[in-house]
Amino acid sequence: MVFVSYFGTKMHRPMLIAIGCMTMGFGCFLQSLPHFLMDPYEYETTVSKTSNFSSNNFLCMRKETQIFTPTEEPSECTNEVKSSMWLYVLAGNIIRGIGETPIKPLGISYIEDFVKTENSPLYIGCLETGSIIGPLIGFLLGSFCVKMYVDVGSVNTDDLIITPADTRWVGAWWLGLLICAGANVLSGVPFLFLPKSLPKVGLETNMDIIEEDERNETKAEKGDITIDFLPLMKSLFCNRIYVLFLVTSILQFNAFVIMFSFLPKYMEQQYGVSASDAIFLMGIYNLPPICFGYLAGGFIMKKFKINMKQAAYIAFCISLLDYFLNMLCFLTICDNSPIAGLTVSYEGTQQDVYMERNVLADCNIDCNCQDKIWDPVCGDNNLSYMSACLAGCETYHGTGVNMSFQNCSCIKSSRNTSAFLGLCGSSSACSLMLQYFLILSALSSFIYSLAAIPGYMVFLRSIKPKEKALGVGLHMLCTRILAGIPAPIYFGVLIDSTCLHWGTLRCGKSGACRIYDSINFRTIYLGLSTTLRGVSYVPASFIVLILRKKIQSAESNTTVTELVVNRKENEDKEITRQSIHLKDVELQTKF
Repeated sequence: MVFVSYFGTKMHRPMLIAIGCMTMGFGCFLQSLPHFLMDPYEYETTVSKTSNFSSNNFLCMRKETQIFTPTEEPSECTNEVKSSMWLYVLAGNIIRGIGETPIKPLGISYIEDFVKTENSPLYIGCLETGSIIGPLIGFLLGSFCVKMYVDVGSVNTDDLIITPADTRWVGAWWLGLLICAGANVLSGVPFLFLPKSLPKVGLETNMDIIEEDERNETKAEKGDITIDFLPLMKSLFCNRIYVLFLVTSILQFNAFVIMFSFLPKYMEQQYGVSASDAIFLMGIYNLPPICFGYLAGGFIMKKFKINMKQAAYIAFCISLLDYFLNMLCFLTICDNSPIAGLTVSYEGTQQDVYMERNVLADCNIDCNCQDKIWDPVCGDNNLSYMSACLAGCETYHGTGVNMSFQNCSCIKSSRNTSAFLGLCGSSSACSLMLQYFLILSALSSFIYSLAAIPGYMVFLRSIKPKEKALGVGLHMLCTRILAGIPAPIYFGVLIDSTCLHWGTLRCGKSGACRIYDSINFRTIYLGLSTTLRGVSYVPASFIVLILRKKIQSAESNTTVTELVVNRKENEDKEITRQSIHLKDVELQTKF
C-alpha cells in the first residue's frame, strides 16, 4: 500500500485504479470457488432431514436402554481429511485486498491535484458517499442471499427443518461474491479512458504551460523516483498533526471495526432477529444517514469556506456529541433468551449462566438424550429447549419446518404439553428496545459522518501536496494493520468467552457458538468500543491545541507584519507631504 501510493503518483493513476478494480473482481471470484468444490452443507441435527424417518432417536425414548452412539465409525473419524477450501477464501481475499490498494490513495490525490482547493471537500464528500452507497447495496444483496439456502438448486429445500432464523442456517454466501466479481470488473472499465492528468484549474486556456509542466515533471520523476521516498517518510513522521491523526484514526478504527463487523451478530443475540433481517436493518438504518452526513459535511466546508482550525473544532465537537449519544445504547437492553438448562431452570426461574448450567432434569433424565446437540424447540410455556428429547417429547407430527412435538414431560403449561421447531420469539418489550437501538444508531451514524469530512480535510491539509498520496496510503496501511486485522481477532476471542453452548460437528468436534450470554455480550461489545473511542479523543484534543497555537502564531506574525507595513506607509506619506510642502515654499519664494 505504501509503495503503490508513492510510485503510483508518478505513473498513470486511472490505469492503476482500473487494474485494481479488475484484480478485486478476480479475488472475489476466487473466494466463491469453495462452494462449487465442496460437498453439500450438513447441519447438526438428530431429526431426520427427509420425510421418511428411519428412527425416532430425536425423541424421548424412555423404554430404550441403549445410549445413542454416533453413526460414523471411529476409523472414519480418524481418517477424516481436513478441508483446505479456506485457502481459496484466504488467497481470494488477499488478491482482492491488493486490488483495493491503489483506489483510494491514488483517487484522492488525483482529485486533489486537479480541482480548486475550496471544491475539494465537496468532491471528497461525494467520493466517501459513493463508498457508502456500495456497502448499502451490498447489505441489501447480502440480506437477500442469506435468505437463500447455501445449496439452493442442488437440494430440496422443502425437506429442511431449519429456517433463516436458526443459527445453523447458512445462506448463499457465494452468490453475492460472484455478483461483486462482475461489478468490480465493470467498474474498472471507465478508468481506462481517463487521461494521466487533467487541465489544472486556472490554466485551462494555456495548454503550452500545462505541457511544459508535464515535461518538467517527467524529467524530475526519472531522476528521483526513488531518492525522495525516505525523506518523504521522515517528513510525514515528523509532522505532529499527521502522527496524532494517525493514532486517533487507529483507535477510532478499532472501535468502528468492532461495531461494524459484529453488529449483525449483536442484533441476533440481543434482540432475537434473524441474520438476514439484521443485515437488512443494519444497511437501511446506518448507511443512508452516513451518506447524507458526508454530503452535508462536504457542502458546509465548501459553502462557508471553513479553514483548517475551524474544521478541527467542528470535527472534534461533533464527534464528541456522537460519542455521548452512542452511550444511550447501554439503555436499550434485553434479557437472555429463556432456554431451559442454560439461561433459566426447567421451572423457568433465572440462574447463573456460568455456574448452574445443567441441561438434564428429572423430567428427561431417563430419555437417553444427547446433551450437546442443538435442535432447539419452543414449548407452549414460552420456554425454549435444546432439543425435543430434552423437552421430554415422545411423539411428533408433520415434516420439515412444520414439525411439532407432543407429550413433552418437561413442558408445564396450562394449555398442553407440545412444542415446535425453533427458539421462542423475543418479547414485545425487546422488540421496542430494538426500535430504540435502531433510531439511536441512525442518529449516531449521521452525526459521526457529519464530522468525518472536516476531520479528513484537516488530515489532508496537514501534509504537503507531494506527500498526499503517500500520506493517505500510509494512513490506510496503519489503520488496517493495527485495527482492521487485529480488532476482529481479539474481539472475537472476547465474544467467544460469553458462549453458552457450542455446536457439534462430525465426530463430536466443536463447531460454531449457538447461543451467547447476551448480557455479557452487550457489556463487551458496547463497553470495549466506547473505551477505545474515548481514548481516541486524547490525541484528537492535542491536534486542536496544536492548530490553535499555530493559527494564533500565524495571526500574530501577520499582525506584526501589518503594523510594520502600516508604519512604513505612514512614514512614506509623511515624507511625501513634507516634499510637497517644500516645493510649495520654493514656488512662493520664486514668486
